[in-house]
Amino acid sequence: MIKILFVCYGNICRSPMAEFILKDMVKRRGIADKFLIESAATSSEEIGNPVYYLAKEKLASKGISCRGKQAVQLRRDDYERYDYIIGMESMNVRSILRITGKDAKGKVCRLLDFTDSPRDIADPWYTRNFDITYDEIVEGCEALLWRLGY
Repeated sequence: MIKILFVCYGNICRSPMAEFILKDMVKRRGIADKFLIESAATSSEEIGNPVYYLAKEKLASKGISCRGKQAVQLRRDDYERYDYIIGMESMNVRSILRITGKDAKGKVCRLLDFTDSPRDIADPWYTRNFDITYDEIVEGCEALLWRLGY
């Protein structure tokens, strides 16, 4: 089983969007049983809060539910629990490494590092553009699945 943890600052926009987009992709491909996909925050600010309503609306517009998801915080031992710990931007990667320690096994990267155009995914909490965020997450998840041979 391939264990993937998506991470952003608050775990209410980008990382839960990535979690549920990838869950939807693997379900539609009939390979959901090969994956464990979750998401977490680097900060404690939103712990226990649901997915931000604009992120939830964007997912719902694509037929994807994130019902029941509440923000959780990344923990040091998550480094050993997951095969991939994927941040949405460079700042997330730095925060992930601060929490988990060194990346001796090369598990930590940005989602769009799997694409031909590596870059950060801007935080839609500030940009208010959930359409671009959605499209970039889809691009990254497709590239990740391709890299994994799916």
